[in-house]
Amino acid sequence: MSDVEPRTEAGDVLTEVIMRTFRLYGGFLEAAEVMTKPVGLTAAWWQVLGAVLRQPLPVSGIAREMSLTRQSVQRIADLLVEKGLAEYLPNPAHKRAKLLRPTAAGYEAVSRLAKAQHAFTNRISAQVDLDDLRTTLKVMERLVEALDADEWPG
Repeated sequence: MSDVEPRTEAGDVLTEVIMRTFRLYGGFLEAAEVMTKPVGLTAAWWQVLGAVLRQPLPVSGIAREMSLTRQSVQRIADLLVEKGLAEYLPNPAHKRAKLLRPTAAGYEAVSRLAKAQHAFTNRISAQVDLDDLRTTLKVMERLVEALDADEWPG
């Protein structure tokens, strides 16, 4: 008897979704690097700042939200603080895990991205039906929930 899981059509389709997601991520990352450069950010800095625009979070919370390692977020957070784009605040829930939040300069840098970001997203979204985009978002949210609920056997 084989230990290999049987292939299913749904599994094959999800594999193609994963492969296209890798391609999309690469394209979006490239676009983000182009957009962030003129305002003195990188795509990674923007990603971490974006996670704390609404509320301060500990590095571990940012890492969980973004599916990044805590160590990589910590390096970026420290750089953002060093550059004056973010600051650490005391965390009433945990003495050692400080909260990260943007400074006025961090909010300003992200705000300066808005024009380029909107131009890019408007250009790309104009080529896809709005209902399809909404459906894509719903499916992506369901896939994230499924991933979060999955108990990886390894």
